[in-house]
Amino acid sequence: MCGIAGVLVVHNAGDAAPAPLEAIPEAWLDALDDGIKHRGPDGEGRFRDRAVRGDGAVVDVAIVHRRLSIIDHSGGHQPMVHDGERLRPDLTYARGEPPILASDACRAAELVAVGFNGCLYNHRSLRTELERLGHRFETDHSDTEVLLHAWRRHGPAVCDHLDAMHASLFWSREQGRLAWSRDPAGEKPLYTSRPSPAVLLVSSGVAGMLGVGAVDGGTGRRPNEHARAWLAMGRSFKLPVEAEEHPPGAVWSAPETHAAEEQRSLRDRRSDERPAASRREQGAPRDAAIVDALEHAVASRLEADAPLGLFLSGGLDSALIAAIARRHRPEIKAFTVRMPSARFDESHDAAATADALRVEHTLLDCDPAGAAADLVRLVEQLGLPFGDSSLLPTYWVCKAASDHVKVALAGDGADELFGGYRRHTIAPALNRWHSLLGLIPDRLLDRRTPGSRPAYLARLATAARHGGYPELTAVFQTPELAELLGPSTTPTGFQYTDDPLTHDFDHYLPSDLLRKTDTASMAVPIEVRAPFLSKSLVEAAMRTPLGVLMPWGRRKGLLKELARRHLPEHVIDRPKRGFAIPIGEWFRTDFGGLRGLLHDHLRSADPFPGLADAGVLIDRAVVERLLLEHDRAGEWSLSPWRGRDHSQRLYALLVLSIWAKWLRGRSRPVPAS
Repeated sequence: MCGIAGVLVVHNAGDAAPAPLEAIPEAWLDALDDGIKHRGPDGEGRFRDRAVRGDGAVVDVAIVHRRLSIIDHSGGHQPMVHDGERLRPDLTYARGEPPILASDACRAAELVAVGFNGCLYNHRSLRTELERLGHRFETDHSDTEVLLHAWRRHGPAVCDHLDAMHASLFWSREQGRLAWSRDPAGEKPLYTSRPSPAVLLVSSGVAGMLGVGAVDGGTGRRPNEHARAWLAMGRSFKLPVEAEEHPPGAVWSAPETHAAEEQRSLRDRRSDERPAASRREQGAPRDAAIVDALEHAVASRLEADAPLGLFLSGGLDSALIAAIARRHRPEIKAFTVRMPSARFDESHDAAATADALRVEHTLLDCDPAGAAADLVRLVEQLGLPFGDSSLLPTYWVCKAASDHVKVALAGDGADELFGGYRRHTIAPALNRWHSLLGLIPDRLLDRRTPGSRPAYLARLATAARHGGYPELTAVFQTPELAELLGPSTTPTGFQYTDDPLTHDFDHYLPSDLLRKTDTASMAVPIEVRAPFLSKSLVEAAMRTPLGVLMPWGRRKGLLKELARRHLPEHVIDRPKRGFAIPIGEWFRTDFGGLRGLLHDHLRSADPFPGLADAGVLIDRAVVERLLLEHDRAGEWSLSPWRGRDHSQRLYALLVLSIWAKWLRGRSRPVPAS
């Protein structure tokens, strides 16, 4: 795990190019480095180069890297540079050292440089293949060097050869181009921004790119209209600032008339070969294919030159990973964190699972006393108003485990691939009967307790009348959002979702769950690996018909049948729990300082600076009503409508306020020294 960032500046042919250190000031690199340095405490490096393209345009590039060292501690220094004959570590430098311009020290046209964030699980087999093709390796077993040579061999098609979680930058001097890519599931983030038509920024984090605007003395970045979607869903791919998140599985490159050029994503190529509407009906694999893919996925994710363990909850997914991992590494340790609320604590179930599997198990205690400060820090490090409150317990789990391991396996992706959510079973009925479901008088239902049957039925009825399946995961559903912000000018009719699992894999998984895991783990930092997201397992699950994945509508029906080969019945049939905290109770009791933080922000003179200028007008009276209703939600009353738990809605408003105030500070130019 690491952090990467890059800058590309293009000077038009015929224009006099400034000196490289003027074209890309070190202050820009310092700002980008500040935004990613928490991701990698074990090493740092910078690379600079200048190239002249065939059309006469001069191109300046810089790559910044922060390393969390997991594989090949001595050989994996980055950015990694190759001149066509050998590695050139002499062409990189560290922050505070005199900058090195590669074009002054090395004239080789074949020079390439790589900045890599992630882990290449098939690096050993890929190394063997590349050696057979004539590539010479200098490190012992660095997966970064394998990626570098794979890029030299395959170019933009490199992702077709990887089983990896990754975000990568590739510089080619010969072409004068910078390319960047993400893994198909979106485990590792990658964002871009264009402060001006000639300047491109790429980074693992938004915060550092926003800092470049401030360092440059410009107006910085302000919220935009996409903040509405972030408030509604708590997440989105369209960022609420002047930046973009690039789609999973895609390779992009620049410059091309100062615009990014998209290479078709792996996902698009797969849909060409197998139409999306029928891909679950063609070539469906036997159970053995999924079993073999899962076995290989777990085994391939057990290599590390750092302490490695696994996160164990009380559920099926992590238990199945633990059972397979133990066969390959009998000494592997499992870790579970006791949550501060008994309703959300799975430590007893996890201990029973570990005992049944004969896995060494450690129970850890988290420290949520500083929850308010943790939340502010996480939002500011992410640089986005992320509205999923399970970010906090995920961070506490990673932080507690980091005293014991540097790498941990987790069960991310299983629910989206095998149908683990209640909404997956209801989606067919929602598509078929939405006209009737929309007639349910949801305002007469008791919605005080989130997750209760009446509250869920009310949510279902609202989704049937408005956005359909995507609205089942909304923080603010359409009527609530209209009350808070006013009606949207964009009409949203009912959306049919024939394949809810694929919808969640494409949207909910990368924009919520994987963003949460990356943010929480990199704040520590600790590397979290997800065997269920291996390339072969994802493809096998995507080819399997929904009726096979969820026979008779049973959630994870196929996965449970496969798990019976590894796990005792009481583990498989244990009811599913969500990984959560009682955020609503803590807002009422001020546990961890969260009530004080909530009221300080939402009752301040300007809770959401800059949003009104972006056309996102939040009704303060509605916010105040939500606060008062939530405070009364815990009171006893004969009335089923007295008070309502607004946990996630208030949390979304809180993080939006934290983010907006932080962004206002980032937008101020840094005073000249």
